[in-house]
Amino acid sequence: MRWYTTLLYGLLWCIARLPMRLFHALGAALGWLFWVTNDRKRRVIEANLALVRPDLDGRARRRLARDCVRECGIALVEAFGIWTNAQRTLARVREVRGEALFDAALAARKGLILCAPHLGSWEVANYWIGARTPFATFYTQPGRAQVEALLRRLREGGASIQFPIDDAGVRRVYRHVSGGGVVSIMPDHVPRSGGVIVPFFGVPALTMTLLPRLARRTGAKVLMLFVERLPKARGFRIHFREPPAALTDADPLAACSALNAAVEGCVRDAFAQYQWNYKRFKARPGSGLPDDAYIAAGVRT
Repeated sequence: MRWYTTLLYGLLWCIARLPMRLFHALGAALGWLFWVTNDRKRRVIEANLALVRPDLDGRARRRLARDCVRECGIALVEAFGIWTNAQRTLARVREVRGEALFDAALAARKGLILCAPHLGSWEVANYWIGARTPFATFYTQPGRAQVEALLRRLREGGASIQFPIDDAGVRRVYRHVSGGGVVSIMPDHVPRSGGVIVPFFGVPALTMTLLPRLARRTGAKVLMLFVERLPKARGFRIHFREPPAALTDADPLAACSALNAAVEGCVRDAFAQYQWNYKRFKARPGSGLPDDAYIAAGVRT
């Protein structure tokens, strides 16, 4: 790293030693700012909730939107208290539900795919898994080399291997998992290619086929994984659970429907902590999906 990147790393290292309660308070304040300024994140969240929670009346949906915006702010700030501070982060894990599933999958040595949606404190999961086994993730390479170097240094203790999101990276992931390795994949990115349209919370959504296809072809075990942020900065609760058997169905529509159903089940346990500020239902060229919900909310990009 260059000297200025090293200096920034040192500053962030010092900041990470502040109390986690402070990070959550600052994050809640940031969420409040997003709300009162009608920030883009608020508008995307409200558009998404209008789609996935039509059962709620206007007042109830507004309350839920405020909770989601608040958790969005906390998630953004919280990372600065997690990066470089693996020891404190792991000490704040209060409970691990389904840990026996994870241990059994590792012991089988047949490959493990962790299906980890953008829910709760996913940076915590990187440290918890990394403390127990080497594992791989996909990553989008930043445009600047020093930014990439800084992020890698900040996240030391997490993923051991990072594969680029391209054809070569996908081939390497297949080899890694086929050899008994562990990989963590976030299943709720809108794919740029190779996706199918299946419901997510009852709304048509372009969904990746990579994860079900990887599981079917390698025979690896698949586990859902998310980290719930406990209230009042009391720590974290890690969840592992089995996905539906249909996730490895040869029919991509059936497999991806099962994948989205599994993600939904996780989200329902910590609904406001999901990354609802992401345009999950956006269209890609040729997908056939409209972008009307976001355009109507004033979010065009």
